[in-house]
Amino acid sequence: MKPSIAILSQNTLMGLGLKSLLGEVLPMIEISLYNTFEEFAGAMPERHVHFFVELRQVLLHRAFFKEYRHRTIILGRSGSSFADMHQIDIFAGEERLVHEILKLRQGVHRPEHAMTPPETPASPVANILSSRETEVLILVTQGFMNKEIADRLNIGLTTVITHRRNIMDKLGIKTVAGLTLYALATGYIDLDTF
Repeated sequence: MKPSIAILSQNTLMGLGLKSLLGEVLPMIEISLYNTFEEFAGAMPERHVHFFVELRQVLLHRAFFKEYRHRTIILGRSGSSFADMHQIDIFAGEERLVHEILKLRQGVHRPEHAMTPPETPASPVANILSSRETEVLILVTQGFMNKEIADRLNIGLTTVITHRRNIMDKLGIKTVAGLTLYALATGYIDLDTF
């Protein structure tokens, strides 16, 4: 049976976006989306290894989430008063969210709370991307915009756009989050430095 994660969010758009992002970061995990606490509580929440929960829901159902604090990941602005629970700033950019989720996966201290890592190749696949495409990939994962990449590499803006398109076509990856995961998995970037 696949490990399972729950997302409890009254904001359907945010819930679906997080579900999509988690699906890219943790492809071997089953993800369930709940709009209300009652729906979540009625679906055997104990079966989930983690709960991604809006701060408002944690405040409304404090006793429940305190009991499951090691499974609870609060979605909100950084710095809420729940120091004993993991928190993700949902107002951060996509790269920051991916980074925080990967840090959570890497920082698990209890085996029963582990998030299954995505399958990674045994070694970097050096022949898929050219050296220039690799440079562009690394800068994209570091959050640089096309113009900034062009300036850093001393190439034209249209050349950067062409490289990005080629990278996405060669890898079959269409999002920055997916490119970041690829770069991490193949060793092009290190989690601690991005």
